[in-house]
Amino acid sequence: MLVRTHLAIGIFGILLLLPFVEGKLIFIIVTLIATLLPDIDSAYSTLGQKKMFMFLQFFVKHRGILHSFTFLTLLTIIFLLFLPQIALGFFLGYSVHLFVDSFTKDGIVLFYPFKAKSSWKIKTGGKMETVVLVIFLMVDILLILVRLL
Repeated sequence: MLVRTHLAIGIFGILLLLPFVEGKLIFIIVTLIATLLPDIDSAYSTLGQKKMFMFLQFFVKHRGILHSFTFLTLLTIIFLLFLPQIALGFFLGYSVHLFVDSFTKDGIVLFYPFKAKSSWKIKTGGKMETVVLVIFLMVDILLILVRLL
């Protein structure tokens, strides 16, 4: 999926959990960054175009290990041990990204190095993705309005 769709769905997750979180600003920032992180393995992604991440693209393929729940679990455990204040936001953002990409035609390898793949019918950048984006944008706006009233 495209960055805008990942962010719209990530914001949905933020809005659902925000009332229950301490350190709201850190939670929001970490979740939004983590929502984009799995795509650092792609030269076409927002973060993947940054010079500091380009070297990774020589070692990992797009939608390989970085797009797996194995990698997510490992990093989340590390954060829980050493930076627990960012672990929930990281887990939410990263897992939302993986979950959403599992519905695309290319899909993801769920638990790297095992080859079991999850994929569906949504074409990245296609009409169905636009429908998903619009739905989540409307729900995000609705949740914000409900919280303000």
